[in-house]
Amino acid sequence: MSRHVYALSLLVLLAINTVSAVDYTVTNRATGTAGGARFNTVIGVDYSKQTLASATDFIWRTFQQTNAADRKDIQTVNLFIDVMGGAPAYSVNNEIHVSDSYIGGYSGDVKTEITGVLYHEMTHIWQWNGNGQAPGGLIEGIADFVRLKANYAPSHWVQPGQGDKWDQGYDVTAKFLDYCNDLKNGFVAELNKKMRTGYSAQYFVDLLGKTVDQLWVDYKARYGQ
Repeated sequence: MSRHVYALSLLVLLAINTVSAVDYTVTNRATGTAGGARFNTVIGVDYSKQTLASATDFIWRTFQQTNAADRKDIQTVNLFIDVMGGAPAYSVNNEIHVSDSYIGGYSGDVKTEITGVLYHEMTHIWQWNGNGQAPGGLIEGIADFVRLKANYAPSHWVQPGQGDKWDQGYDVTAKFLDYCNDLKNGFVAELNKKMRTGYSAQYFVDLLGKTVDQLWVDYKARYGQ
């Protein structure tokens, strides 16, 4: 390879990386609380930034979004450790908010737990939601599916086959989606792609040849539920 061609190749790679680059900020707004202090001691800003970047790369691979045109146009993701109760975390637009009280009160390996939470919330940042038409349980289930495939599923999650309905959400739907993805490798990626512009239960028929209700029946039978 000539020096000219080699230099040109480097410029092309640099341009691709520049276009795809995402900046991450981490702000602890709860430094005066036990949870905020535990975040600084056990987790920290640097590790959180690394986790956000790793989660983004993993999500893009899971969703098979190899081109920037396939993804949301997000340049910066901001993580905040906030003084708040209720849910462990939530995301809105390009922001993730994590509860200081959840960090402070978690009795197990809090670093691993928050890593899993960040994978879940980062999925919400990047996933398509059918322009708001998709069931909320499916949206949460896809986020937990990503967490599951990244090997950050906690031990208290339901076992395969458990749950009352396919769109119950979170771990129940994640395990169901994992079953569907085993039927057709890349199913969740293709489902997410379809949900860029809208949502229909017909997507399950299009991708797997069965209604989602029949798939749920098959799933329950597969695990003797």
